[in-house]
Amino acid sequence: MKKIIFFLIAILIIASLYFVGKKYIEIQIFKPYGIKGESVLVEIKPGMKVRDLASFLQKKKIVRGRILFLLGYNMFFKGKTIKAGEYKFELPISLFDVLKKITKGEIYLHEITIPEGSTIDDIGKILEREGILKADDFVRASKNVELVSHFTDKANDLEGFLFPDTYFVPKGIPPEKILKIMVSRFKEKVGGYLDKVKEGFDFYSVLILASLIEKETGVDSEKPLVSSVFYNRLKRGMPLQCDPTVIYALKKEGKYQNILRKEDLSFPSPYNTYLHKGLPPGPICNPGIASIESAINPARTDYLYFVSNGDGTHTFSSDLNSHNRAVRNYIRKIRESKKENSIFYR
Repeated sequence: MKKIIFFLIAILIIASLYFVGKKYIEIQIFKPYGIKGESVLVEIKPGMKVRDLASFLQKKKIVRGRILFLLGYNMFFKGKTIKAGEYKFELPISLFDVLKKITKGEIYLHEITIPEGSTIDDIGKILEREGILKADDFVRASKNVELVSHFTDKANDLEGFLFPDTYFVPKGIPPEKILKIMVSRFKEKVGGYLDKVKEGFDFYSVLILASLIEKETGVDSEKPLVSSVFYNRLKRGMPLQCDPTVIYALKKEGKYQNILRKEDLSFPSPYNTYLHKGLPPGPICNPGIASIESAINPARTDYLYFVSNGDGTHTFSSDLNSHNRAVRNYIRKIRESKKENSIFYR
């Protein structure tokens, strides 16, 4: 009888220790850990084993200990796959929430802002600088014009169709996927303008014109005026003489030296609107909505010329004499500010 009582007591003690231990472990699993206010960004590599990940997260001071991590995984998430990718942990955080995050694949999304007027090359460099992908891979993938076949069959790449906006993307996203996202945003924001294109102009021509407007001025109130100058020149058969088209042509060949020189205006390229009348063969950047609206609805003016005032604004003229006076004023301002020859004017 004594042996039976002793055996029962032993079982009771063991059971009590098990449940107390289990409860203690659960408390530790659900208890927040880490220095308050700190955030830690880590990358879980594809194929990383659970044991190796436990040690890795312990070293990063995201979890209390390797053994506790393994216990937590086996108690609550056993059989679930840990997703590779970047994760950002806001401390303090419980082990349970860490495991929940990495098994759900709640990877960190980088906030990437693409400014209006960015080119494909510019966007690639931004994405590479942020560690998202390689710029060269992005540029190569941008040749897939099937993504914009709904808009035109004239495009050689996606220049003009990558809507300038803020995007949230994970590190390592394939370039094809982010291009689809950006073109989808373009369709969402710009698609409604298809029916507003004036007779005699197709949408791709409007987009090309919008890209010229975008590069010529960052002042929204001036964009309809710049648009009117281009429309008036096109009607008269005058070359557009748009400096940014020459810069774009030079950059495509890796020959731009951060200053537009007089001899550059003779650079042989179909994009050079000093040498070729009409619009260039494609957009020279990715314009914003204001430029697209201005390309569709230019101001009604008789302006044929404009020149920079040196402060982001421009002086518009209807005749060459007035334009030349504005040019002389601009040159005088440059000389006074000791910036002579820093910019070549139209």
